[in-house]
Amino acid sequence: MKDEQIEKIRSAVESADHIPADKKAELLRLLSRLKPAIAKASQTHKDHAEKIVRLVEASAQVATHREKKPDAIRKLVRDLEQSVEKFEASHPDLVAFVTEYTGFLSALGI
Repeated sequence: MKDEQIEKIRSAVESADHIPADKKAELLRLLSRLKPAIAKASQTHKDHAEKIVRLVEASAQVATHREKKPDAIRKLVRDLEQSVEKFEASHPDLVAFVTEYTGFLSALGI
């Protein structure tokens, strides 16, 4: 996973002035778990791990946008959840991250 992708996601979250500070902090905390989980999954499933990163990046962009796009975020959340289904046994940290992340996006009311 490229540091530029992480920085792009982090920057989108930090610049979203319509998201309360406590929610931003929680989202940033969640995102800090992404890099190690993806690094581990990349060792055996590089292409699939990169797809997950792209979905997280896209969902963060949509979630932090001032204009709500519930259909877009629901599709991205569904795609993310489906993308980690086969990793339940081999990469539980990645599955746990995606589960918590998608739950957080849903709780934001997006």
